[in-house]
Amino acid sequence: METYRIHRKQALGMEEVIDQYIRSMKLAAGLNTQRVFAAWDDVSGAGSATLRRYYRDGVLRVSLSSSVLRFELGLQKAQLIERMNAWLLQDDLFVKDDPKVGLVKDIVLK
Repeated sequence: METYRIHRKQALGMEEVIDQYIRSMKLAAGLNTQRVFAAWDDVSGAGSATLRRYYRDGVLRVSLSSSVLRFELGLQKAQLIERMNAWLLQDDLFVKDDPKVGLVKDIVLK
């Protein structure tokens, strides 16, 4: 008859457990992309006028239904990038050190 030893492990907080789960299931890139889209909707206020979004290599490409809104947001592009990155850094679900999908470097409005 074999005996098994039960080893006590250090208790982990929910943040650490969720972070480990996201990394082990390789969900970080997809989740980060969705968080970038949520940051765009929240920071720009143009979620309802956004037709398509695409994010790759730090560049967010956004198609808008209003040319007036596109012009106004184009004037605020640097501030939008700064505010979106601040939003993402405060987001608990955003994996900050993911090599595939990181912070926003540029926004292209179409």
